[in-house]
Amino acid sequence: MKVLALFLLVAVSCVLAEDSYTTKFDNVDLDAILRSERLLKNYVNCLLDKGSCTPDGKELKEHLPDALETECSKCSEKQREGTEKVIRYLVNKKPATWDQLKKKYDPTGEYSHKYENQAHEHGINV
Repeated sequence: MKVLALFLLVAVSCVLAEDSYTTKFDNVDLDAILRSERLLKNYVNCLLDKGSCTPDGKELKEHLPDALETECSKCSEKQREGTEKVIRYLVNKKPATWDQLKKKYDPTGEYSHKYENQAHEHGINV
């Protein structure tokens, strides 16, 4: 479930530190990215290997699998909140994009199943 939100979560947290993701990008305006078709498409294309990546997009793509695997254990509270915001947006407003990212980062449905209860607790229906 947290598959896609984690993709922006890691964008927000881009560089991996020893026990936590960096907070260097915590001030990224997620609302601006979600409102902009162009910006969102660029991040998605980066993650799907369909376009070039910005430095933060590259870090996101590199660390997304770890964030999914570790239940975002290296994320700050702000990053977790950003994750929820992104997931909610993609599930409700961009389901085709959500599906594309799930196919790439959760082909077996392992993470969708793993995070399903958490999503429902936050009012996100996947």
